[in-house]
Amino acid sequence: MAEIAADKTTLCPSARPELGESIVFGLIAGTASEPRVTYLKQSLPVTEQILAKAHPVTPGEIFRTAAACASKGCQHFDGKDCRLAARVAEKLPAVVAELPPCSIRRDCRWWQQEGKAACLRCPQVITDNYNPSELMAEVSRTHTN
Repeated sequence: MAEIAADKTTLCPSARPELGESIVFGLIAGTASEPRVTYLKQSLPVTEQILAKAHPVTPGEIFRTAAACASKGCQHFDGKDCRLAARVAEKLPAVVAELPPCSIRRDCRWWQQEGKAACLRCPQVITDNYNPSELMAEVSRTHTN
């Protein structure tokens, strides 16, 4: 029971915007070849109105959203850790020198698990990236090991 309660307050920073009780914590800026998250000072609950603002693209192309970590219900979770967070921290280059001003850090699974290494790389992670680099595609792919 304690594990379930803990997961309800641990947020996944790569959750789909369409999931129930998601929050927007960043907007995608930058360029098509180098997209970057611009962090909101305060996260906002995802509503139908916010999702509609993404039209004609998908919400995941312009919003970074978080939702309760699904832990064992997620393809990236290995029973103990988020393997996506580990791959982001281990394989992607840092794109900022200091911690970004993130409204979800305290509750973020990636921060709790990987610390500063994940945060320095997080601004380049885009939920719906239709033109990822080879490295980004490799990092985001689900691995079985």
